[in-house]
Amino acid sequence: MTKVVDRSPLSFYERTYVPALVEGLKVTARHFVRTVKGNNTAKDLGDGYYPEFPWRVNAGYRGAPYLVRDQDGATKCVSCQLCEFVCPPKAIKITPPGPDGPKADRLNAEKIPLEFEINMLRCIFCGYCEDACPTQAIELGHEHQLSFTDRENAIFDKKMLIDPPVEGAQASPQVVEPGVYTRSIPDMEDPK
Repeated sequence: MTKVVDRSPLSFYERTYVPALVEGLKVTARHFVRTVKGNNTAKDLGDGYYPEFPWRVNAGYRGAPYLVRDQDGATKCVSCQLCEFVCPPKAIKITPPGPDGPKADRLNAEKIPLEFEINMLRCIFCGYCEDACPTQAIELGHEHQLSFTDRENAIFDKKMLIDPPVEGAQASPQVVEPGVYTRSIPDMEDPK
């Protein structure tokens, strides 16, 4: 059985949407005043908004790419350049070593890349590079917080993509387990 709700027709004033706008501005003003006073945090709101409560990525999330190490700590990349060729926005640039370049640092590879760069401003996180790699040397991680102050910082070289971070700094991209957030977030103190 459906219930019919009796609704009175809207007045001219209500049809102008002025009451709805006034109510919305009241809510905005209340939040503004609370924020200026320092009382408006995510804990007060009770929802758990980012950045106070970190966003947890799902298992299938494709974040920033990174280079994988083998069990001996060497890079798995053999400079085949398949990831560079398959990349739709041409974000990956690999410079092979050439005939006189550095020899591979492990037994099961002929060569290692002289340079390996990913322009994170171009990368669309499609995962084609990961699919094309025959040695599984590149994977898409779960890092989603990428911000840059200039274009040069957005180009990740081989050292940034594979090596651990400098002491006290976070690597970007960083390998994390699905659904786990690795960055430390300071506890929110109650500003009273």
